[in-house]
Amino acid sequence: MIDSVLVHICCAHCSAYTLSFWQNQGYRVSAFWYNPNIHPLEEHQQRLDAAAVLLEQQSVKLTASPDYEPSKFFHRVKNSGPGRCADCFRLRLEKTAGEALRLGFKAFSSSLLISPQQQHEVLMSIGDEIARKTRLVFLYSDLRRRYSDSRVITKGMDLYRQHYCGCEYSRQEAGNQV
Repeated sequence: MIDSVLVHICCAHCSAYTLSFWQNQGYRVSAFWYNPNIHPLEEHQQRLDAAAVLLEQQSVKLTASPDYEPSKFFHRVKNSGPGRCADCFRLRLEKTAGEALRLGFKAFSSSLLISPQQQHEVLMSIGDEIARKTRLVFLYSDLRRRYSDSRVITKGMDLYRQHYCGCEYSRQEAGNQV
C-alpha cells in the first residue's frame, strides 16, 4: 500500500496546490528540492527560500539537495535543442526517485504537473519510465486546471514570484537579460 509520496518541487507557487492535492488524496507528503536548471544562483536561492516559507506554513517536510549543480544541467541539455525540457525533467525526476528510495518512499511526483507551460505527456512518460526502473510509483494527475488556485494560495504570503521557468534558455526566451 502506498501511503506517502515524495514530491519534487520547483517553486512555491507551483507547490502550494500540488502538495495540498496529494495530502487530500490521503498521502503523507514530503517535498524534495533539486533544481540544477535554475539559473543564476541568486534565482535558485530566492525560489528555494520562498518554497521553504510555504512548506513551513503548510507543515510539509522539505528535503533540499545540498548541491547546486548547474554544470550537470548544462551538460545534460547541451546538444538537446528543443528536447532540452525532457532532459531537464529526466535529470530532476531521476534525482527525486533516488531520494525517494533513500528515504523509504514508494511513490514520487512533481509540482511541475500543475504548470500549463510544461509538457505533460513528456513528464508522464519520463516519470513512468523512471518508476519502472526503480520499482517506485510515479503519481500523475493533470493539475493544470488548478494552477490559478495555487497562485491564490500564495498570493497573500508575499513570496518571491519568478518570471521564467528557471533555466538560462527560458530566461532569455522571457526577455530577461543574462
